[in-house]
Amino acid sequence: MNPAEEILDIVDESDRVIGQAPRAEVYARGLRHRCVFVQARDAEGRVFVHRRTPEKLVFPSLYDMFVGGVVGAGESNDEAALREAEEELGVSGLPCPVPLFTFLYDGGGDPARTWWSYVYEVRCDLPVNPQAEEVAWHAFLSPHELDRRLGEWEWVPDGLEAYRRLTAFRAAG
Repeated sequence: MNPAEEILDIVDESDRVIGQAPRAEVYARGLRHRCVFVQARDAEGRVFVHRRTPEKLVFPSLYDMFVGGVVGAGESNDEAALREAEEELGVSGLPCPVPLFTFLYDGGGDPARTWWSYVYEVRCDLPVNPQAEEVAWHAFLSPHELDRRLGEWEWVPDGLEAYRRLTAFRAAG
């Protein structure tokens, strides 16, 4: 299926489903929906980081420290997290990602870019083979190397917000 035709649940400010629409319409009209963010770490604790392909509908060619994406209509967040992680990493047999927290991404003040964000983590000990249509470059970076790159590379804004919140969440835990 063409990703633009995928049907998504439209949700309100309380994350209640209020309708459905194709992804292209959701993006064009700035309708609130749901997304999952999965931080994948290898056995050494390094974080999977990638650069999105130029063909992506949202934030093309930017770096991301999460795998994930939109939650399909009627799909649970947990199902979407596992599906998206396996698809983007190019693996099968991952353990179920562990849910950590939820937040409403406010689009950096852009009301057309707001979505409920569900943040997860998963350990990936499998050899990765990322989808060529999703991932232009990838590597597992140490947390120190990732933090160093934050000021050097152009990151997806929602992923950067999720990462900042994840860092605070872990510090408070």
